[in-house]
Amino acid sequence: MDRITEERRRWNMSRIRGRDTGPEKVVRSLLHRMGCRFRLYRRDLPGCPDIVLPKHRSVVFVHGCFWHRHARCRFSYTPKSRVGFWSAKFAENVRRDTRVRRALRNLGWRVIIVWECQTANPQVLVTKLARAFEQKERSRAGTHPVVGEKRRSCCCRAMAAADRQNHRSGVSF
Repeated sequence: MDRITEERRRWNMSRIRGRDTGPEKVVRSLLHRMGCRFRLYRRDLPGCPDIVLPKHRSVVFVHGCFWHRHARCRFSYTPKSRVGFWSAKFAENVRRDTRVRRALRNLGWRVIIVWECQTANPQVLVTKLARAFEQKERSRAGTHPVVGEKRRSCCCRAMAAADRQNHRSGVSF
């Protein structure tokens, strides 16, 4: 049973945006501060990714925990009214996400998923993104970085900054 009128519910749902959301802006801001350059919503790629980093051959999807069913997340609940409708909608969203990820990987793109709940802690998110890009660079070069080698790429600089920040604040991974 819904607590608000049908008109008010319709108005609420019409205000939910599919692009330029708050979590997307947080991720974009972090990537920009990391020195990464990117494009938004490239329609020539499957699924029209939220953020495309051509230099790293990576795409970033910023998923809402509710709509894309983040496993074991408290925001991934099912509404109590119209359960059949919501179950079918969520199942189709998950199937579409899987199809899109597979298509992008087949085209040689690395797919990074950032969940809405992960944007609450920017330090951890910067570390995750930097590690994902570093991992891609390692696999592309086929070697591991040499200890003591000067870090050159944007993600490596960001990761070094995140490591220093985490060391100062006592955060360990």
